[in-house]
Amino acid sequence: MATHTFHPTRYYSTFGSHAPVLRIAPGDTVITTTVDARGLDAREEQLSAGVNPQTGPFYIEGAEPGDTLVVHLEHLYPNRNTGWSSTILAPHVVDPWAVPDIPERMDGRWRFDRDAGTATLLEPETPLGAWVLPLAPMLGCLGVAPDGGEAISSATCGPHGGNMDYRGFRAGVTAYFPVFVPGALFFVGDGHAVQGAGEIAGTGIETSFDVRFKVDLRKGQRICWPRGQDEGFIFTTGNARPLDQAAQHATTEMIRWLQEDYGLDARAVGILLGQGVEYEVGNFFDPDYTMVCKVAKSFL
Repeated sequence: MATHTFHPTRYYSTFGSHAPVLRIAPGDTVITTTVDARGLDAREEQLSAGVNPQTGPFYIEGAEPGDTLVVHLEHLYPNRNTGWSSTILAPHVVDPWAVPDIPERMDGRWRFDRDAGTATLLEPETPLGAWVLPLAPMLGCLGVAPDGGEAISSATCGPHGGNMDYRGFRAGVTAYFPVFVPGALFFVGDGHAVQGAGEIAGTGIETSFDVRFKVDLRKGQRICWPRGQDEGFIFTTGNARPLDQAAQHATTEMIRWLQEDYGLDARAVGILLGQGVEYEVGNFFDPDYTMVCKVAKSFL
């Protein structure tokens, strides 16, 4: 089990079967960095064009189609003191008659106190003043190369993961991805210092990150959609449009998990989910939306 420190020199704005930047083994740890959604690094220098440039892909030795990639997110944190965000809501998240009231788009500017763990709004001037928020770092994008030789934009998401913008993908979480190609080809990017549920403004507080993750494999275990767990919940994601289809994918994936790993039959699953399920919106902005289906570990 080795620890690799990787300094990226190029980035991809698609999840696809690109040449791997590093080959690692199950049990290995990677320490690396990401640029922000516009390609700015820790010094705010432009290192990449495109939307949500990704660090990777990382080739995991022994990963084959039909396996499950396990990713332990150990450390995610801004590596600079500044971030930016949208200051308007997406038109499709409000009633049509309210769209004309949405002002012209402009950036919000934020300053971080990384020691105190806070973000302070600097601009623009609004009745919020110098609004202070606790940092809640998360990855907007993470996932593997999709099936069939596809290269899917990092602006959207699918069974491979991608731009899910779920604020539950934070340090301390273990994420699971279906493996579609040899080596899995894992990517990370699009760090958000803070983000509200749904990413309804189209951004979080965007910034560059320091990242540390560890990988493992579950050989021969096939899953259909990304999964995760934290200290309190197991969760599944569904990525699609419309939103109800995303919820259907997430719910069906949770049914599989409860039946295959926890030994529940269909009736027990119906009772458990009927009275105990929780849902969260991952993203309600991207071309494909993300819904998350959650079950408390205390129920299991």
